[in-house]
Amino acid sequence: MKSPSPLLTRAIAAFVSNIGFDDAPGRSVEAATLGFTDCLGVMMAGADEPAVRIVSGMLDTVSRRDAAYQMPSGRLLSPPDAALVNGVAAHVMDYDDVAMAAHPSAVLVPAILAEGCAIDASGQDALTAYIAGYETWAQLDSLASEPLQNRGFHPTAILGAVAAGAACARIRRLDPERTAHAIGIAASLASGLVANFGTMTKSLHAGRAAQSGVVAARLATDGFTASPDILEHANGFLGAYFPSAAIRFGPTEDLGVRWRLAERGIDIKRYPTCYATHRCIDAMLTLVQEHGLRPEAVSSIHVRTGVAQLRLLRNPAPRNSLEAKFSMNFAVAAALIARRVSLAELTDEFVCRPDVIAVAAKVHCTTTDEKMPGDELFAPDDRVSVRLASGEAIANPPLTHAKGSWGRPLARAEIEEKFLECAAVAMARDAALPVFERLWNMTDVPSLRELQRDIALLVSSPRNNP
Repeated sequence: MKSPSPLLTRAIAAFVSNIGFDDAPGRSVEAATLGFTDCLGVMMAGADEPAVRIVSGMLDTVSRRDAAYQMPSGRLLSPPDAALVNGVAAHVMDYDDVAMAAHPSAVLVPAILAEGCAIDASGQDALTAYIAGYETWAQLDSLASEPLQNRGFHPTAILGAVAAGAACARIRRLDPERTAHAIGIAASLASGLVANFGTMTKSLHAGRAAQSGVVAARLATDGFTASPDILEHANGFLGAYFPSAAIRFGPTEDLGVRWRLAERGIDIKRYPTCYATHRCIDAMLTLVQEHGLRPEAVSSIHVRTGVAQLRLLRNPAPRNSLEAKFSMNFAVAAALIARRVSLAELTDEFVCRPDVIAVAAKVHCTTTDEKMPGDELFAPDDRVSVRLASGEAIANPPLTHAKGSWGRPLARAEIEEKFLECAAVAMARDAALPVFERLWNMTDVPSLRELQRDIALLVSSPRNNP
């Protein structure tokens, strides 16, 4: 393995510490705002899930001045605990955004909200911290030629912990030296295994990564130290997680010059399932709409996807809604039967319906070794074809970008509609609309504490309950 630049950790720390809101291009601010808005909605949708209730039940309510809110209930917790439970809520539905084959907002937003509430930061502070965290994540992601998933690691948990440490260091305005320590501490707290996909523990990965970022920045603030070359040392972060990969230790001079958030953005999910299913869901829904397909008219369904994608989708015959999120068979069957894939379909009752099971069994998956340029996880496109009972074959054109991706974005009205769908779990539509507007205009939010408090008050108000 080629030795990296000895300045990697320090270069990232200096960038994170010195970045200002006005330094980032408008597209980066747009993406960060989109991440906050979508994540808050998804967090509200997941807040009452069993996994969240279990984690929340382990945490003590506090009355300290720097307490942070559990969203959307408004229960006061220590900032690390708030980041933990809100991170679980943000990811438990698997409805949160995607980038770099991971889930950046489900880690960054809970961490930033917790620390931002504790120190009463502004919306601009929060967006700057998000950009700093994302750019740290993207820089590390760009250095490895092999997806972490191929070695069984969940990048949301691994790279997310370091990125959250950077984001929390930025919102606390740590100097470069303490920021490097925060990154180093977070690097030793990173963990998470792909084998836990389809269980409650997957959402714990996001919560623990967010919590690790808060803990790391707080420890660094008080003088706790870590290795100043933690990222590049032979026995450090990159060496440990990519021991056999050809690490591309390129220059870090492009930090603050090349803005990866503006380039790559975030992909908003239209469906509450693993993102590896989304292009195929889009394709199946198109066939359903164009041909008026009904389940009884379908003899078989063929899906062609990527090898790494299908490896994530480990449940061809899911037994519950958590397993169904990682099932190509279920995703395509739900699209055919329900003519949509929404929160209403991701229930144990729907997953276990005999007609859903029967159609899922008709789905046959094959793979290609081809990979999308710049993306080691996804195939260049996904393809869906259907054999009808009549013998006729129909197929959707190969799909490169899922609807909602940075390359094929949703309209503002579609983003708003998803937010309102998610928020309906916690509050009435009329109450959720002004919340969406405030999030959509994050640059004008003077106080994260006030924002979170107001959301909690709306949830607790009887007239605003759904």
